[in-house]
Amino acid sequence: MEGLSRAADLVAGAERIVVLSGAGISTDSGIPDFRGPDGVWTRNPEAEKYSTITHYLSDPELRVRAWQHRLGNPAWTAEPNVGHRAVVDLERSGRVALVVTQNIDGLHQAAGSDPDLVVEMHGTIRDARCVSCGWTAPMQGVLDRVRAGEADPPCPTCGGIVKSDTVFFGEALRPERIERAFDAARSCDLLLAVGTTLAVTPVAHLAPIAVDAGAALVIVNGSPTEYDHLADAVVRGSISEVLPQLVAG
Repeated sequence: MEGLSRAADLVAGAERIVVLSGAGISTDSGIPDFRGPDGVWTRNPEAEKYSTITHYLSDPELRVRAWQHRLGNPAWTAEPNVGHRAVVDLERSGRVALVVTQNIDGLHQAAGSDPDLVVEMHGTIRDARCVSCGWTAPMQGVLDRVRAGEADPPCPTCGGIVKSDTVFFGEALRPERIERAFDAARSCDLLLAVGTTLAVTPVAHLAPIAVDAGAALVIVNGSPTEYDHLADAVVRGSISEVLPQLVAG
C-alpha cells in the first residue's frame, strides 16, 4: 500500500504524537458520516436542521423529531473497532500527547483511551445540556424521559431547552478546547490525521500548525484531504486495516 512503509517509519520514530480523528475512524463501528454517499444528512436532509441551533431553538416540533432521532442514534449500540484500539495501543507506548477528535460518539474512551488525553472538539452526544443555565447530565437519563412520554424534555433546573452537549451549527467551539489542541500541535513531532478530510475549520488548521512548527504529518484516509500536499506520508485505505499496521510498525 502506497505510503504505508514511510508512514510506519514516521510513527515508529516519533516521541510526541498528536492523533487527530474524524468520522472515518468510526464508520467501521457502524456510525455513518454526515455528508458521504450514505451519510446521515445525505439520507435525511432534515437531520442537518436537528444540529442547527437557530432551527432547534425556534421550532418545538423539530425538537420533538430531533429527540426521536436521538433515540435511534447508532452510537448507543456501536462498539469501538480496531482503529480505536490501535490509538489505545499507541497511547500505551507513552508517546501520545493528545487525541483530538471531531467525533461525538465517545468511542475513543470506550476503547480505553485515557479521557484526560481526549479532546472532543465538537462535544459529545453522551451528555445533554441546557442552553439557558448550562445544566448537564448523562444523555441516557434524558432519553429515558423521552421514552416515558416527554416529547421535548425541559431542563429540570430552569425549564430551558435541552440539547445534546455537542456543538451545533451556529455555535462556537469552546476556546479552551481549541487552545489545548493548537498548543499540542505546536509542540508535537508528529501529527497523525486519521479518517478526516481536514476540511472543517478550525480543527483542520492543526495540520499546517504542526507542519509549520516542524512536525511530520501522516494522513490516513479513504479519500483525498485538503492537506495531502503538506503530508510526509499519505495512506489511502480502510482505517481498521491501516492503523493497526502503522502502530505495530
